[in-house]
Amino acid sequence: MSEEKKGFFKRFFTGKTEPENVEESSPPGPEVLEAPVSLEPPEQEEKASLFRLKSGLKKTRKGFLSSLDEVFLGKRELDEEMISRLEAVLVKADIGVKTAFELLEGVSERVKRRELDDPEALINHLKKLIVEKLESVEAPLRVGYGAEPFVVMVIGVNGSGKTTTIAKIAARHQAAGRKVLLVAGDTFRAAAVEQLEIWANRIGCPIVKGKDKADPSSVAYEAMEKACAEDFELVLVDTAGRLHTRLPLMEELKKVRRTLSKQVNGSPHETLLVIDASMGQNAILQARTFNEAIPITGVALTKLDGTAKGGVVIGMSNELQIPIRFIGIGEKTDDLREFDAKQFAEALFSGVDVSEDD
Repeated sequence: MSEEKKGFFKRFFTGKTEPENVEESSPPGPEVLEAPVSLEPPEQEEKASLFRLKSGLKKTRKGFLSSLDEVFLGKRELDEEMISRLEAVLVKADIGVKTAFELLEGVSERVKRRELDDPEALINHLKKLIVEKLESVEAPLRVGYGAEPFVVMVIGVNGSGKTTTIAKIAARHQAAGRKVLLVAGDTFRAAAVEQLEIWANRIGCPIVKGKDKADPSSVAYEAMEKACAEDFELVLVDTAGRLHTRLPLMEELKKVRRTLSKQVNGSPHETLLVIDASMGQNAILQARTFNEAIPITGVALTKLDGTAKGGVVIGMSNELQIPIRFIGIGEKTDDLREFDAKQFAEALFSGVDVSEDD
């Protein structure tokens, strides 16, 4: 490996990359991966990981917990007024009305039976209920299972952070020693192909791309032939987020999916929806729309560090029951994290002080 590539790998893992919404910004310049080697004991590494997650969820936690503080401030006993105020907080917390009332029902029944008799007990029980909902969708992406190449079709609207997410996943698996191929299937948006190609060059990853406005399915076909012939282990297929043609987006995605399936039996093995968490409740609606057209097997929620609407993770997990593979909490490569339900809830409810930028 050249010194230039070594330097790039090191910078990519240490975080000197562009913002998550690189798809909407100017293409990143050539820098940025070698897997980080931790010298910290496991328990200290876990604490550091939790602290970074708390930092990433700072805006969400600040809004959510400050609202809870207002409900219980100075109160030592629970009453009906507090439950009513809690209802208002949950409904406004971007977790969705359905999920909010389910949580409220779980709390109210306990209060009526006097199983919860003080605010602290109520908060602990609320946290427990949220963990239970999140654990039902905690499912990291596992590449392999005898499928080779393992094909991941990545979908999502433009601006969701799709290109950056693909690059981070590719970098993660290349660092683990896998042979990865990128496929620039968003042929209707020239910038998308260019941006993915820049990332491919940065991480030293081969890429298959077609001509401008080429049929995305033809690009997918060519990529699958290359992947099978050259023994690639993981193929990440970018797709269009919006089409300027008469063919509706969902129909185009279905066509790409059929092409992948014909070329490699059982593929795509993963259909990953990348979605911008800052959309709040609209993120749930968007995920439902995609899922109705193309069965989604996993979700990556990006830009959680830049929004106070992180509660959407809870609502999406409860309403759609689609596995959450990754959450994005920053610009660094390892800020695309495998979703951990307990750690997420711990970070959300944590009262640990995190330095403020504002």
